[in-house]
Amino acid sequence: MPEGIKVISGSSHMALAQEVVANLGISVCDTTVTNFSDGEITVQINENVRGTDAFVVQSTCPPVNDNMMKLLLIIDALKRASAGRITAVMPYYGYARQDRKVQPRVPISSKLVADLITVAGANRVLSVDLHAGQIQGFFNIPVDHLYASPVLADYVRNRNFKDLVIVSPDAGGVERARSFAKRLQSSLAIIDKRREKANVSQVMNVIGDVRNRDALILDDMIDTAGTTTQAAEALKEKGAKTVVAASTHAVLSGPAIDRINASVLEEVIVTNTIPLDSKKEKCGKLTVLSIAPLLAEAIKRIHEESSISSLFV
Repeated sequence: MPEGIKVISGSSHMALAQEVVANLGISVCDTTVTNFSDGEITVQINENVRGTDAFVVQSTCPPVNDNMMKLLLIIDALKRASAGRITAVMPYYGYARQDRKVQPRVPISSKLVADLITVAGANRVLSVDLHAGQIQGFFNIPVDHLYASPVLADYVRNRNFKDLVIVSPDAGGVERARSFAKRLQSSLAIIDKRREKANVSQVMNVIGDVRNRDALILDDMIDTAGTTTQAAEALKEKGAKTVVAASTHAVLSGPAIDRINASVLEEVIVTNTIPLDSKKEKCGKLTVLSIAPLLAEAIKRIHEESSISSLFV
């Protein structure tokens, strides 16, 4: 059991935090997170954390703003309780899609979130599959960026697909898909997509050979599932034998589950960076893989000051 580690869980994903500490051989730090009658959040750390290496496990998933505020308050409480080092463990980093100005007079929200976390008192950040790699540069503290690709790749490899092709659902995801295809020694295809407005996309073309092949659509997140299901239709029209999807973050908001159920997708592989509600859990096409062992190993290596990057070699 690692000495001097405290793992504090916000309320966003207690099940994941419990898995992480089980892998570390410790218990979750006793913490109280409650609300006043007007909705204000209050936090109390019920154990001595003075001088400890504190890791706050909190995905900023829906309800995004509540979970973000809880993360900030827990970090502030730990700082004021003289924790030796505070690491914000954010399996899912909310507001990551707002990483640049794409229109006049809009915020760069992911930079603001980075500033808030830093000002609250975090000494470093640990996250999984950031939507945009440049978010690491928004912080003036160390950021350890984990990838779920080993977890996803192991599962896909054991599925024994025949003549697999990895498909990027848009031009922005080509680097991710290429790396995944290289890991699995598979070929690559790209969906050319024109987005008319937020959460609405139109598939235009498929670049690459998918005919009579098993196609796997790879993305960092599935939100409303419009992009993924339209991409699946386009691949089927181009002659793909089977179509599955794989994604790290199962946001699955709005009509996502209904779209997945009605789609040609045979399976949607996700990780548990975000908890699933009862409706999502009942979706027969969803396969959920755990990243708790990966997070636990990263926490252990951060505590021991050893290499994180060697996890992905």
